[in-house]
Amino acid sequence: MNDRDWTLIKTIAEEKNLTKTAERLYLSQPAVTYRLRILEEEFGARLVVRTPNGVILTPQGELLVEYSADMLLRLARTKELISGYGDKVKGRLRIGSSAIYANYKLPRLLRGFLERYPEVEISLKTGRSGQVVRMLEREEVAVAIVRGEHNWKFESHLLSEEPVCLVSKRPLDLAELPGHPRIDYGTDTSLQEEIDDWWRLTFSTPSTASMVVDTMDTCLRMVVQDLGWAILPSIGLEGLNDLRIVPLRWPDGEALIRRSSIFCGSHAAELPALRAFVDFVIGETAEGDEARIAG
Repeated sequence: MNDRDWTLIKTIAEEKNLTKTAERLYLSQPAVTYRLRILEEEFGARLVVRTPNGVILTPQGELLVEYSADMLLRLARTKELISGYGDKVKGRLRIGSSAIYANYKLPRLLRGFLERYPEVEISLKTGRSGQVVRMLEREEVAVAIVRGEHNWKFESHLLSEEPVCLVSKRPLDLAELPGHPRIDYGTDTSLQEEIDDWWRLTFSTPSTASMVVDTMDTCLRMVVQDLGWAILPSIGLEGLNDLRIVPLRWPDGEALIRRSSIFCGSHAAELPALRAFVDFVIGETAEGDEARIAG
């Protein structure tokens, strides 16, 4: 078994269909079927069961998927470590990022980083911050940019703090919010809990969303059309001059804030590309904060 076989088995598990597996790996279906048969002969066990809708992994196949995923991860880390020997910044860098940060901030940072270090190859995974932290714990990524509060025992740096805001098309008095339609979106548990706490301390009536959408972008589009108001972090609100944006405060006057941080894996010191990326992101976000303060 080699890395191509590990990738094949892992892809079959994800796609549950040999035709889709072949398309994803740029192989012919007969080539996939042939290699699968060779693996079954090698292990002396049936790895998949064919069904009218695709394939189902057998218990033996599930074990091989776990092994393959582990070996691919170990191979990726080994390549990173080998390419990291010496002082030159090069090689593959596995990054995990909050989807919202990846949407609004990361593209500019990646472009600037790759312009400075063109020999680095970026591998990126996005998701909700809790998912990204788990990727880092499992070493699926070597560095993670996350939102909110998370416990991390290795190196971490605060990148920014931003207000959480009431966003609406028309002026709204805070006391009027319970009587107007609210638009909510699927955010991280930590931010949702903070917003819920703020609501309970501010109003005596429960908060009920008239619309629930999947992303912050969709939520904003609904607000722009004056379909309701929303509570959103300010990361995606720059340049929206036609909306009313009011930072929220706790009853004691303290602002509601949302933090962005960068977490490093346990072997950060061994990877020049990772070190360079962390330093670059910290430098760029600090300069951005200074520019906003000056403005």
